[in-house]
Amino acid sequence: MDQNAYTVLITAISILGGASAWRFYEKRAMHKERDEDFIRHDCKDRISKLEALLESAAKEKDDLRRMVLDLTRQVAELRVTVDFLRVENEKLETTIIKRPKTSRTK
Repeated sequence: MDQNAYTVLITAISILGGASAWRFYEKRAMHKERDEDFIRHDCKDRISKLEALLESAAKEKDDLRRMVLDLTRQVAELRVTVDFLRVENEKLETTIIKRPKTSRTK
């Protein structure tokens, strides 16, 4: 009878321990699944934010490119104007130097 009592006791402990272990692993699996879902949703949110930032950066880059092209055009216009004014200034200087000085009457 001693042998049967030990067998029953060991069986009862095994069943209780098995049920506890099953609950433990079940809870662990649920937590792991929740963590994976959280990470998945977090990654989706981050990817969405990064895509939005990428789109805004591309738009800003296009705007800056247009501004650079406009400024380049304006600088080219100013160079032409400065060159023209420089030539006209040289013409005026040579005309003034060549013109004889007249005495002013008082």
